Amino acid sequence: MTVTEQYRNMSEFPFQLSIRCSHPEKRTESITCTALLRSVPGRRNVFDALWNNRNLIVKVFTHKLSAKRHLKREWKGLTALSNKKINAPQPLFFGQTQAGDWVITEEKITCSSTALESFHNYQENTKKLELLDMICRELAFQHKSGVLQKDLHLDNFILAEEKIYTLDPAQMQFYKYQVPKKKSISNLAMLLLYLPDDDIQSKNILCKEYFQSRGWQYGTQQEQYVQKQITLQRNRGINRGMKKCLRTSKRVIRIRNNGITAVFDRSFCSEDDFPAFIHQIDNIMTKGDILKNGNTCFVSHLTWNKNEIVIKRYNYKGFIYSLRHSLISSRARKGWLHAHRLTMLGIPTPKPLAYIELHNGLVVLHSYFITEFVEGTNLHYFLKDQSISENQHNSAQKQLEIILDKMREFHITHGDLKHSNILIAKNGPVLTDLDAMKVHKSRFFYKLRRAKDIERFNNSD
Repeated sequence: MTVTEQYRNMSEFPFQLSIRCSHPEKRTESITCTALLRSVPGRRNVFDALWNNRNLIVKVFTHKLSAKRHLKREWKGLTALSNKKINAPQPLFFGQTQAGDWVITEEKITCSSTALESFHNYQENTKKLELLDMICRELAFQHKSGVLQKDLHLDNFILAEEKIYTLDPAQMQFYKYQVPKKKSISNLAMLLLYLPDDDIQSKNILCKEYFQSRGWQYGTQQEQYVQKQITLQRNRGINRGMKKCLRTSKRVIRIRNNGITAVFDRSFCSEDDFPAFIHQIDNIMTKGDILKNGNTCFVSHLTWNKNEIVIKRYNYKGFIYSLRHSLISSRARKGWLHAHRLTMLGIPTPKPLAYIELHNGLVVLHSYFITEFVEGTNLHYFLKDQSISENQHNSAQKQLEIILDKMREFHITHGDLKHSNILIAKNGPVLTDLDAMKVHKSRFFYKLRRAKDIERFNNSD
């Protein structure tokens, strides 16, 4: 029995885990696992644990072929950070379980929170900037020490007792000397992505802090280069994020069996409840508030598990039509991907909760896209409403211009940019109906589609 099977069969924590230690000395240790912190099926499980009244983090690597390699990379990284005097959890020992899974134990940093949690909890922008400034100085120190975080994000930093601790050494690259300048600036750009695009002043403050720590000059030429790196890193981050939202991770779960392919957000549904939801989805939709019931799609607004949601079903329209969408991508899958893309770019759209495909062999018969329900008025009625003040109209118009400018910056066209597909919600405009959206590599075709978008928008009032 593997550890994965062991903890899934446990009715509750804690449970004992026996480890035959290989390093730093051969012995047997018993650890009490108290909670599951993270699970990547088939790869690793991370537990909160106790050992001799000491708080630990225990990582169990379960992949049959690469478990030992991943463990050694993790141990080597933790040891290198310790040798370079970089604040990080201390490695303790590693070995194997009775089932043969490789395990590594490390010190747990108590009374702490991730930098991402702190960043989102801070209400004042000055506090957020202070946090990023701390991390910026830590980043400069790491680069001078020859440490490069290849997957830099705020979840990989812990804040405890006004100190910054670094996690995930397996995603780090170690140099004998200082990290080269180009790689350093590219890494810094990943941190600057946490600031709004138009907050040039804050970006310059962090850049000056970083460049001064490295003993470099910072002027107009350097500012322009940093901005190019920010754009490059944003595009890379979006590509990574798009891949992540299609596979099981700490945020989403992917299932594929019995003619069903589905990906759903963990906040929406548990893995055990989701199959039952799929099998009754059509019945659930008919009991909701029917928003649209056409030949192409069926849309329903309903309450499920105390959450207001919208389900859009794309209907079967014959073998050839379904085969074409099966080979390219179902419209529900497109909607799911586009919604995540817009979210990563800071463009408001209803939160994507799930997409479902029902297959017959290789052909998609039906597909479903599920989002949170957003309370709002479509742009057509908003503009016609005489009770809404001129200031509210002007504010919504400015926010919409920002959205369209950002879509232009990233060569995105909506495909059906009419007033009814733009909701004016409490916090401003929200884009809906994304399955015809496109991201263009060709500037020529982008301009053609953009012109059609604008024409459709102007003629839909």
